Amino acid sequence: MLEKDLLNVKKAQKELELLSNEKRNEMLKSIADALENNKDIILKANELDIKNAKESGLSSAMIERLTLNDSRIEGLIESTKSLISLHNYVGELIERIERPNGLVIDKVMVPFGVIAIIFESRPNVSVDIAGLCIKTANACVLKGGKEAINTNKALVQVMRNAIKNIVNPDVIYLVESTDRAVTNELITLKNYIDLLIPRGSKGLINYVVSNAKIPYIETGAGNCHLYVEKDADLDMALNIAVNAKYQRPSVCNAIENILVDEDIASKFLPMLYEKFSELKIEMRGCEKTLKYINVLKATDEDFYEEYNDYIVAIKVVKDIDEAINHINNHSTKHSEAIITKDNEKASKFMALIDSACVYHNASTRFTDGGCFGFGAEIGISTQKLHARGPMGLKEIMSYKYKIYGNGEVRK
Repeated sequence: MLEKDLLNVKKAQKELELLSNEKRNEMLKSIADALENNKDIILKANELDIKNAKESGLSSAMIERLTLNDSRIEGLIESTKSLISLHNYVGELIERIERPNGLVIDKVMVPFGVIAIIFESRPNVSVDIAGLCIKTANACVLKGGKEAINTNKALVQVMRNAIKNIVNPDVIYLVESTDRAVTNELITLKNYIDLLIPRGSKGLINYVVSNAKIPYIETGAGNCHLYVEKDADLDMALNIAVNAKYQRPSVCNAIENILVDEDIASKFLPMLYEKFSELKIEMRGCEKTLKYINVLKATDEDFYEEYNDYIVAIKVVKDIDEAINHINNHSTKHSEAIITKDNEKASKFMALIDSACVYHNASTRFTDGGCFGFGAEIGISTQKLHARGPMGLKEIMSYKYKIYGNGEVRK
């Protein structure tokens, strides 16, 4: 049954690819209008998912990640509209080569084709992905988690209804089954899916990496670090630490670890302790940390953990070299930040940290397609091929060569 449905998705994508940019923009406008007109249906479905999540014992941070409200739906509407004005890459000429034998070779941008996204609690992903794929003439196969199944069904139905008079609505396809066996099948169907993107927990991503038979982009898992160097502005460091940990702890660009230079630990850690205690953030610290503040003792595993919660691990380090080594050995290559007034130290940190996004005196929370000016994102790649960091329109395009001749044959 899944293969039959995906064959329809593949056919629908070819239909989408033949449409003009103007028609695809018309689809985006229709989706934005439909989201506005169907808020009540979407929020009612989301309420059911939240009720089920609470009954199943899902953490408050993960429920926050699952929740939609008027403001968040307005955000989805605006991000969908913003795609309309973005550059159209479909069919764009990258390079032209004119050969002595008369052949003209055009290297042009083309969509990947069918992109499957496996994600967990955040239902907004359905709209973000659909919008990006429509703009780039890709079809999308959405496989969300069971926590958001009712919201995803409502969102996808609204979007499909909005575009059905323009294109085959199978360009947006939701796998409604939450059975693990369906996921097992989905990630092997290389004849129907051109690119696979897992978005979610470390467990989900590792599972896909270990079992997929489709080309994939590793994304999402965010064991992110904040390093407070000895020449940091401590008030700035505290403000950034609060933003990067507390604003939305369940997202992949929130920090999970704070490293503090030993020369300022006696001053900064009490400041951090007071503020984080007020915010009810659980702190776990190394042996050196325990000398300055009364927190739980961190285990070795804590420094590898993506908590997705109001929890942070703290480590006191000797210097920038220890900080760099610790981060490179423990991070998921997502986002790391250094707070310092020493530009030379900042340059060293940013050069030697092997992560997709490296910050100087700014919060890691900016690792986001919207914040980078991409309109939206399909995910945040933590690998190096073919994309890295927030992936916008260009990153879900491929290219091919079109060769024009006049009867040339090879001798």
